[in-house]
Amino acid sequence: MPVAEPSRIVVFGDVIDDVVVVPHGTIRPDTDTVSSIRQRAGGSAANAAAWMGSLGATVDFVGMVGRDDVDRHSALLVSAGVTPHLIGDPELPTGAIVVIVDGERRTMLTDTGANAHMTPDAVSDELLAAATLVHFTGYSLFSAPDHVAIRSLIDRAARLGVEVSVDPGSAGFIADFGVRRFLDAVAGAGLIFPNLEEGRVLTGLEDAEEIVARLGESFAIVALTLDTDGVVLGWRGHPIRRVDAVTSNIIDPTGAGDAFAAGFLTEWVRSRDAFAAARAGARAGALAVATIGGRPA
Repeated sequence: MPVAEPSRIVVFGDVIDDVVVVPHGTIRPDTDTVSSIRQRAGGSAANAAAWMGSLGATVDFVGMVGRDDVDRHSALLVSAGVTPHLIGDPELPTGAIVVIVDGERRTMLTDTGANAHMTPDAVSDELLAAATLVHFTGYSLFSAPDHVAIRSLIDRAARLGVEVSVDPGSAGFIADFGVRRFLDAVAGAGLIFPNLEEGRVLTGLEDAEEIVARLGESFAIVALTLDTDGVVLGWRGHPIRRVDAVTSNIIDPTGAGDAFAAGFLTEWVRSRDAFAAARAGARAGALAVATIGGRPA
């Protein structure tokens, strides 16, 4: 087995082609609304990997796209400093999302495409053994028929001494999937990065610090993102703390949570200081909201 690098991260999960729509005013039904429309590579997991690579992490990404898109998406990941391990699906096209941006809010119309055939089994033991941490998002669970493969990955990581982190991904999909089912599937992960809405769904609580405390019973590190109100951080053995957001010109919030997780993990594997990692995540999130699309400019 290869020897793990102290700061190597493996990310697996969704790859998406985003169509980002920013209307120049209120959307008018049954007629035209002048808008900025941009096509961007996306996918929560792939976005996180791209931000990690841009921030200097050593990162491998495992994902699935339509067969004809392997070279294109591989090149995009390489350009962000990521080593890609993409599988071409012979049946389904690359996933696609139309993202409609309204200030700090987004509406997303999603076709998972080839991501529906992605399995955590694609992360080989050899790749896992060379890493210090593996990161994934809830999107890798929501379309799966069961959570056997993700449980297997978490167990394999535990045997190899590899940390596991998870970004829940979508409050709506968690509710559809089932909260208990979701928490059972990711049991054994050490770090979790929910936003406030996801935290409320996962716990049934409203208050941010209460959410962090509850999730802290299952996860060693909980970083609850609150958009422009910063982050509430729970780190087992330490008091719950708030970390301020970094002021930024908000153009498109797409990918802000992915960037936060990337900034956090890039610093975490280097310093093992969760407070410094949360500050690094906040800085990365500020860069993300100032950019159209979910990846670094």
